[in-house]
Amino acid sequence: MPIVNRGPTLTQQATERLRQAIVSGELPAGSLHSASSLGTWLGVSRTPIREATAELARLGLVAIEPNHGIRVVETDLESLIEGFELRLIVEVPLARKAALSSDDGARETLRARFDEFRGAAESNAAEATLRADRDFHTAVLEMAGNLRASEVLREQRNIVLQSGVGTVPSSRSCQECFDDHLDLFEAIMAGDSAGAAAAMHRHILNTATILVNQETKARSEFGEHDIRSRFAWLSE
Repeated sequence: MPIVNRGPTLTQQATERLRQAIVSGELPAGSLHSASSLGTWLGVSRTPIREATAELARLGLVAIEPNHGIRVVETDLESLIEGFELRLIVEVPLARKAALSSDDGARETLRARFDEFRGAAESNAAEATLRADRDFHTAVLEMAGNLRASEVLREQRNIVLQSGVGTVPSSRSCQECFDDHLDLFEAIMAGDSAGAAAAMHRHILNTATILVNQETKARSEFGEHDIRSRFAWLSE
C-alpha cells in the first residue's frame, strides 16, 4: 500500500512561524500576547495556537500565564549552564565509547556529518553551521550506541538553537566553530578513546565559556560566572 505523504499541520506551521518570530526578535523577549491576537496575526484559529504555544513552552521559549496570555521568555543563564553541565556528564564518556565502536556504518555517518559541518562553515552560514554542529554531536552519540542520550541532548541543543542564543556569529566565526571539533573527530576516527574524551571535554568547556561570557556582557544582570570553577568537579 502506498504511503500518503502529508504536509505540516496548522499546529506545526504555527509553531515554526512563532519560533522564527521569537528568534528574530519579531516577538521580543518579555512581550505578552493572547492566543486570539496571535491567531489573528497568523490567520489561524485559537486551537493550533494553543497547541503551538504549549510546544514552545515545553521548549522553554514562552511561558503560559493563566488569565494573562503567552509571554516570550528571556534566555535563562542558569538553564544554559545546567545544559552544558549535562552535556559534560553525558557526552564525554560517550565520546570515549564512540571511539571504541567497530560499527562501520556509524563511522561513515559521522564522517558525512563532519563533511556537512565543514561545508556549512566554509559557506559562512551561521544557522546552517550551528545545525551541522548539532548533527555532528548527534552522530557521535549514535556511534556510541546510546539513542536515549541522543534524544535527550538533541532536545537540549534544540532549545539553544531555537532561543537564538549561539556563539556563531556573535563570538566566533563559522570556521572557528568547525575547527573546535577537529581534534574530537580525529580522535574518534583514530580509535583514541582517551583522546576523544579529552577533546569532547575541552570543546564543551570552551563553548560554555564563550557563550556564558557573551551573554553576561549582553545582560549585566547575569553577573560574573567562573565557568571553569563551576565545572571543576567534573574533572576530578
